[in-house]
Amino acid sequence: MASTRAASCVRAACLGLATLLACCCLAQASAAQAGEATAGAAKASVPLPRPRIALVLSGGGARGFAHVGVLRALEELRVPIDLVAGVSMGAVVGGAYAAGLSVARMEHFVRHTAWADIVADRLPRDDLAFRRREEDLVLPSRVEFGVGAGGLTLPLSVAGNGALEATLLRLLPPGTADQSVAKLALPFRSVASDLLTGELVELAHTPLFQAIRSSLAVPGIFAPVTIDGRLVVDGGLVRNLPVDVARGMGADIVIAVNVGTPLAGESELGSALGVAQQMLNILTEQNVQRSLRELTGRDMLIAPDLTDISFLAFDRGERAMAAGYAAAQRIAPRLRALALSAEDYAAHDGARLLGAGPGRGERAAGSLVVRPSEHTGRAALATMMGLREGQAITEGEARGAAAVLLGRGEFERVEISVRGPESGIDAGATRAGRREVVVAPVEAAWARSRLRLGLEVISDFADDNRFILGASHTLAWANGWGAEWRTLARIGSQRLVSMQFLQPLAPGSPWFVAPGVQYSASSIDVYRQGRRAQRLGYAYSTATLALGRVLSNWGAAQLAVQRRAGRAQSLIPEEDEASEARVRETVTHAQLQIDTLDSLALPSRGALLTVWLDRVAATSDAASRSTSTVIGLQAFRAGRWDGHYYGEWARAGEGSALLSLGGFLRLSGTPRESLDGRSVLLSRLVMARRIGDMPAGLGGAVRLGYSIEAGRGFEGDETVRLSHMRYAGSAFAVVDTRFGPLFLATGATRGGHRAAYLFLGPFW
Repeated sequence: MASTRAASCVRAACLGLATLLACCCLAQASAAQAGEATAGAAKASVPLPRPRIALVLSGGGARGFAHVGVLRALEELRVPIDLVAGVSMGAVVGGAYAAGLSVARMEHFVRHTAWADIVADRLPRDDLAFRRREEDLVLPSRVEFGVGAGGLTLPLSVAGNGALEATLLRLLPPGTADQSVAKLALPFRSVASDLLTGELVELAHTPLFQAIRSSLAVPGIFAPVTIDGRLVVDGGLVRNLPVDVARGMGADIVIAVNVGTPLAGESELGSALGVAQQMLNILTEQNVQRSLRELTGRDMLIAPDLTDISFLAFDRGERAMAAGYAAAQRIAPRLRALALSAEDYAAHDGARLLGAGPGRGERAAGSLVVRPSEHTGRAALATMMGLREGQAITEGEARGAAAVLLGRGEFERVEISVRGPESGIDAGATRAGRREVVVAPVEAAWARSRLRLGLEVISDFADDNRFILGASHTLAWANGWGAEWRTLARIGSQRLVSMQFLQPLAPGSPWFVAPGVQYSASSIDVYRQGRRAQRLGYAYSTATLALGRVLSNWGAAQLAVQRRAGRAQSLIPEEDEASEARVRETVTHAQLQIDTLDSLALPSRGALLTVWLDRVAATSDAASRSTSTVIGLQAFRAGRWDGHYYGEWARAGEGSALLSLGGFLRLSGTPRESLDGRSVLLSRLVMARRIGDMPAGLGGAVRLGYSIEAGRGFEGDETVRLSHMRYAGSAFAVVDTRFGPLFLATGATRGGHRAAYLFLGPFW
């Protein structure tokens, strides 16, 4: 009994212990389940990280303005952009956006930039040094070659680099041009093509300006760029839609915008230029198709309708932006799935815009260091820029000053870099570890020794026909002070050879001394009572010594002493040599020139003023005499019309004034140089309307216009009266060619003469 009872007690105790253990396990399991449920609820309350969104912008020339419209749509839809990859024009828009430029500023820039000037063969005329402007008056042509030991060389591109680079600098927010793309407000990449190997070059740590400029070096239009020892051009040749680059930057979702130029049809391949463009388009289109196959179901493609906008149609910016905006709106439902709240988007985009805040560029202040090129002098370069070595200067100030050097025409570019603390360059590489702003001009290989060829043709389709072939050679930086040799030659209706050596009086000084020699020969018709009575031939040799000063880039003044020897002889009717007239004289010459015109063909802004005062010293055969001449032009724009007022006045103490009237725009219809007098007065109003443009590299605008003219020559002491003026007018078509303005015109003088004109080259 006792043992049975004991066994029962043991069984009961074990059962109780088992029950207790089971309860504990159940309690622990319940607690664990409750903990997991609580943790799951807490995890669900933390928002998952949103995907990283990349914007990939293709190249396409002027078609790339559509990217700005896409950005406008993304901003309105509040779609955040976390990183940007672009090529060519896509690199321009994407780089500026990543650096903090607002969409509104981009739109303003597209609408108000003279894009036609960017694909011009040189800087806008407003930005040229005065000597380069003066060359336009001496020989109005832009057909130039480099001359060296190896013969003639051509520029590396149809368009000049200066206008493009100046425009890019105006576009980028202050202080960002020289910042590494890896340190921008948004991560940014552009791509270029290695011109020697054909390899893709991803510009991941390059300064922003160089990254954009390299990717934009369209072969044949803009010159190649050297980056880290590699010669690179437009990245569109190898990757015009760099989806893989964006993916390598960590993109989860890609918004790709393709504005590439489609392949042309057979009817559009009727020229060598068209075939060459098609070859580039084939290369581009092939790599674009490969990139499109890399897009996944999460990615989005925006392809604006740009069928009526060509690669170089820079005047269609408004239309391209509208097309980009419309294309983005067509996929708005998918884009809205990526949108942020108004508050979150404002914070996200505000961080990007903050990167371009005021004063950003001021952090680059440092001591100026000028690094001379092969033929230039350090002191002369600094003086030309209006600076001195060692002075405190910011990157922005250095770039503004460096624009003066680009205006001289001898430099391909001017590199600006910062060395020292916080610049990314070892401080020990600079003097005493100081911050330095380094200015280093890079000479254009062909431009120091330049040959310019000019062609002048004037015909009234009757008996007045002139043809002149001209050439000028300029050797810049003949020494370290900035001296310059200029040689000019003409053959045809006028024969001329002249040489001038301009020597600054100190390194880069605006004061100069200019000795020169010249020989010229030509013929002139003499009119009596409106009829041609005689043809005279003349020849002069002149030696000149001038002292002068260049007035910034807009003018010059000089005082010169000339020694002239010449002869004149009647050619028709022919006379013997005994009738030949000879002269030897000493002339004191004073001259003031002001030239701020944006164009010589048909300017729309700026002014021209030339004043000549000559005094011929007395000789044993003649008393002293003087002549004076004033020429002025004021340009303006009225709506879609470009116009100018022109006036000239010339007077001689005795004999005839230096100027005469007759010919196109000088009393149109009247025979050339048939009106003279002791005093000559001319005024005119010229108006022209732009109707088109020549292909890039071949010329500029095509215009239709008219002129209203009034002028007369006054004899002896005759009073100059407006009521005695002769009135004339003309209608014309004009093309701004590489050889100068080409006019086809008809003109008439009231009460008499009429004429048609072909007029190429000279500035009227």
